[in-house]
Amino acid sequence: MTASTVRYTRGAALPAILQQRIAVLDGAMGTMIQRYKLTEADFRGSRLADHPKDLKGNNDLLVLTKPEVISEIHRQYLDAGADIIETNTFGTTSVAQEDYGLEHLAYEMNVAAARLAREACDAFSTPEKPRFAAGALGPTPRTASISPDVNDPGARNIDFDTLRAAYYEQAKGLLEGGVDLFLVETIFDTLNAKAAIFALDELMEDTGERLPVIISGTVTDASGRILSGQTVTAFWHSVRHARPLAIGLNCALGAALMRPYIEELSKAADDTAISCYPNAGLPNPMSDTGFDETPDVTGRLVGEFASAGFLNIAGGCCGTTPDHIRAIAQKVSAYRPRPWGSKMFSGLVAETL
Repeated sequence: MTASTVRYTRGAALPAILQQRIAVLDGAMGTMIQRYKLTEADFRGSRLADHPKDLKGNNDLLVLTKPEVISEIHRQYLDAGADIIETNTFGTTSVAQEDYGLEHLAYEMNVAAARLAREACDAFSTPEKPRFAAGALGPTPRTASISPDVNDPGARNIDFDTLRAAYYEQAKGLLEGGVDLFLVETIFDTLNAKAAIFALDELMEDTGERLPVIISGTVTDASGRILSGQTVTAFWHSVRHARPLAIGLNCALGAALMRPYIEELSKAADDTAISCYPNAGLPNPMSDTGFDETPDVTGRLVGEFASAGFLNIAGGCCGTTPDHIRAIAQKVSAYRPRPWGSKMFSGLVAETL
């Protein structure tokens, strides 16, 4: 066993914060965008008025065509108490934007999204409560591990190198725009996540920048496995070589159903921090948010995770709003963060490998 140290060139204060208190992540972006009832014309703006494909629903594009909407959502989450906000880039790889015929804008969109998050964080940061912009890297609509054809198990619609290149481009744009850390999230295919991790390592080697990385998987059902078949413990061991600042779970499940899996991960990953941002319960088309949990319910459930000693970072995924994040922030503030193995101070991370 050997020890190595990593000195972060950005987000250097975050490791120590996670030792001192439970940090709060923001909530859903899509839920909030729906409230604005934007039209096809809003998504297009004047720049893409004549684009041949429909663009409504491409929420990532709004950083170019409706940046004031995204900025306002960021500010609402920061006002609710979020320490970390995610860039609006869940689907801003060239791979994902290809569905809209906008792959050529992917880099520009990432830079713009990062700048919006950076500006919002700078406006709310104080010496006592710094705010952090997390560059969000989503899973893409394609999977490197699973066949899209039930009749051909060996078929694939993307390969590792294509994913790596797309993630590199995305991360480079996010870095240029000013993010403090990277968040590889909603992972349903570990091989996709490995491509993102490879790209981040490559980018940081090329630039000399060193940012914290959070990795967040998605347990898709009661089997306790991600879609490509791994348990959360196996998933952790597949990505721990990346030395993430935190490993966690998000999406697919509400907190009640996620509890056994976040508990398992908390026990398995004893040398890193744990993040958790569940959905607001189960889908409910009759609800304003599309999910059934009120802020009080979600706050109480995530507060129970904190009380049990599972958490270092807490937030919300699908169906959560600033009110949900405010409730989560209030509940988790009463509890100490989960202790973990790395000794951290002033942005210096000493990790046992």
